[in-house]
Amino acid sequence: MNERQMHELIREIRQEIALRRNLALEYSGPDLDRELMELIETITFEKAGSRSLNPLEIKAVVDAVFNQMRRLDVIEPFIHDREITEIMINGPDKIFIEKNGVIQKTDVRFESRERLEDIIQVIVGKVNRSVNEAEPIVDARLEDGSRVNVVLPPIALNGPIVTIRKFPEKPMTIEDLIRYESITHEAAEFLDKLVKSKYNIFICGGTGSGKTSFLNALSSLIPPNERIVTIEDSAELQLSSIENLVRLETRNANTEGKGEIRMKSLIRTSLRMRPERIIVGEVRGEEALDMLQAMNTGHDGSMSTGHANSTRDMLSRLETMVLMAAPLPLDAIRKQIASALDIMIFLSRLRDHSRRTMEISEVLGYKDGVIELNPLFAFEYEGEAPDGRVIGRLKRTGNSLVNQWKAQIRGITF
Repeated sequence: MNERQMHELIREIRQEIALRRNLALEYSGPDLDRELMELIETITFEKAGSRSLNPLEIKAVVDAVFNQMRRLDVIEPFIHDREITEIMINGPDKIFIEKNGVIQKTDVRFESRERLEDIIQVIVGKVNRSVNEAEPIVDARLEDGSRVNVVLPPIALNGPIVTIRKFPEKPMTIEDLIRYESITHEAAEFLDKLVKSKYNIFICGGTGSGKTSFLNALSSLIPPNERIVTIEDSAELQLSSIENLVRLETRNANTEGKGEIRMKSLIRTSLRMRPERIIVGEVRGEEALDMLQAMNTGHDGSMSTGHANSTRDMLSRLETMVLMAAPLPLDAIRKQIASALDIMIFLSRLRDHSRRTMEISEVLGYKDGVIELNPLFAFEYEGEAPDGRVIGRLKRTGNSLVNQWKAQIRGITF
């Protein structure tokens, strides 16, 4: 059975289902899924005989019909493939995936642009968000926590654009980072002490460098009896070890331009929730000032992430973000950053697609117009294996942690 014949059969089955019964009015949730699957299988077997379909083709048709009616259509198999980390939809007929670190084009396509637009509305509707020509950009998430970004025409010139970043089913742990050679055992022990000593930590890196996964791993080191507030544009963090957890998420404005709740408002609100730590998923704009002020007002152990090409670049970006919120003197901004942040961690995705920790630095303070850094760990490149794999490891620089008072008051020694 070729692709055209399969599409025709799928269309016939869906028409037959519509004629036999309106399931949506009679069932919901698991009951609807079960009844619908049974009906699809029945109709498919009835039509399989005249087309001489083999068992594999029958299963493919049944899955395709069910995915179209109840799930995410042609991309549903990609959602369940654990080796796929990114799904990129550039219009209805160009779908790319990232599998094992390599981007490749797939053979699948949506039957029409309208079908893709329907799927988009299903995705954003489940998290109470909307996207249309008036508001053509939205961030959302799937039920498994995968991050979704949607851009519609007229902004997107080649049709609806959907980018889905998948995350592991289980939150990343420090042991996972060691196994993937992102950090060493020595660095892991050091980070464990930093988290338990309640140092303020900022993770930076480029797109796809693993910032959210690393933040999840560090969060797993937080003592389970603490009260944590997480603040994100689209909820992605998985802090399964924390019971006293408050999760906050921003909200876009409605069609009338009202009801928007921005990250800076959530950060300010969180200060009244008696948090012991505040974890901000990612800072991109003026909310950076509120994050720094929260770290400076007794919420030690707070964490956040941001996009940058180096630790120094991240400090410069934070300056720019704070200026977006208030026209403060540059000296005052730099003093605020140096006072709020204790540790900077820089991640990178190397040419072999591995995600490595490149640097762990201490923020010493502000002196002579410059924020001083004390590199504690640095990635040392050792060469390249015959298969293209980068050989290297995170090594101690020989510098000691200077500001140890947070550790000392909690009885922790380095």
